[in-house]
Amino acid sequence: MSINIEIIKTEDILIILPLLSTINTKTPLDILEKRVLEMAHLTHYECVGLFSDHKLVGIAGLWYTTRHYIGKSAAPDHVVIDEAFRGKKLGEYFFNWIDVYVQSKGCEAMELNTYVTNAKSHKFYYNQGYAIYGFHFLKVIRKDKKFY
Repeated sequence: MSINIEIIKTEDILIILPLLSTINTKTPLDILEKRVLEMAHLTHYECVGLFSDHKLVGIAGLWYTTRHYIGKSAAPDHVVIDEAFRGKKLGEYFFNWIDVYVQSKGCEAMELNTYVTNAKSHKFYYNQGYAIYGFHFLKVIRKDKKFY
């Protein structure tokens, strides 16, 4: 098994949709595609791909910002490893690569959100050195008030 990690090019960003759809089951595919295309063109976003024998088996979006309380930081988002590749330490390998990569871009910290119901991810992030410092709140201001 050959493992490769690389930044997914803007023009190739839609290759993440099958994996992204496994964790985002509420958003209609056409809306998800539109949002991903918009994200890919933002200057403060990149998507990292984890490939096994040239097959995309993991993704992590990276959002970059500078915050008064921690400095320049990266926020991994929509992190997913293909279910068939879980339990092989690829997530740990992936996040070690991401740590080094964002440090090379001048980041001083990483912060992320994970759903409260995703206990497996909580254990994983604790083991990667993350700690809980607060709560993430969300208010939907669309007219339909739905989360998708």
